[in-house]
Amino acid sequence: MRGEGHCGRSRMAIRLIAGMAAALALTGCTFGSADDFGAAGPVSGTIRELLITAAGVMLIVVIPVYLLTIGFAWRYRASNRSARYAPDWAYSPRIDFVIWAVPMLIIAALGTLVWIYTHRLDPYRPLQGDGPPLVIQAVAMDWKWLFIYPEHKVAAVNELVIPRGRPVTIALTSDTVMNAFFVPELAGQIYAMAGMETRLNFRADRDGAYVGRNTQYSGSGFADQSFTLRAVPAQDYDDWIDLLRQSPLALDQEAYAALAAPSSKVPVAYYSAVPEDLFASVIASYRLPSAHAGHE
Repeated sequence: MRGEGHCGRSRMAIRLIAGMAAALALTGCTFGSADDFGAAGPVSGTIRELLITAAGVMLIVVIPVYLLTIGFAWRYRASNRSARYAPDWAYSPRIDFVIWAVPMLIIAALGTLVWIYTHRLDPYRPLQGDGPPLVIQAVAMDWKWLFIYPEHKVAAVNELVIPRGRPVTIALTSDTVMNAFFVPELAGQIYAMAGMETRLNFRADRDGAYVGRNTQYSGSGFADQSFTLRAVPAQDYDDWIDLLRQSPLALDQEAYAALAAPSSKVPVAYYSAVPEDLFASVIASYRLPSAHAGHE
């Protein structure tokens, strides 16, 4: 009876190990696929590369642990009477060396990766591409996004269109609480804060429609605060700009005040005219006046 119990536990352990191995195998199959990350530009491609590299470094710990688990379970199973039993064993300098050396090597490797990729993924670092960077000003609101194209003096709500292959520089601010701009398939996350300007550089290398959203909780309409980013050929981008210029709406002070009021599930809207200093005025509205202003 005792032997049957030991055999049952051994079979259960083997099944558990086999199940974990199968789960790792399935995870590895999907993890290695480039399409699962949907990288459509150099920034998201570098982020994907970093994730895969970091996962590979972590396998230095994971793989030996699983192998040792299987090895110890097999060697010291109840039915193996030949396994050495050493209850008085307390210390091994070799094991102590490995326990300290491996984590130190991993920390050194991760530190090197962090240094390299921090500079490669600097959101302020300009990118090369087809032509000079396209500058777009983004204003986060409750609960929508306003995108201003100062080069063309037009704007759009909850729709961002860029020419494929041309580098893009987005200047971000918020006309409400802190928001976070994120388009996973193109660029990393960067915050938009009231009274401040942050910047993000990226490029789309293939046509497509990509989902962007606010990833910083900002109130009741947070779940619906998303927008569509479309990367299109240069001619299609020019046609879209012409479409905005034909809009009967102008983003004057009154229209902006109405847009800035809290509202969710806001449909796409186009504006054919935008004040040149609108973005700067939104930032300035959150800055305290100088202490010396009253003495000038």
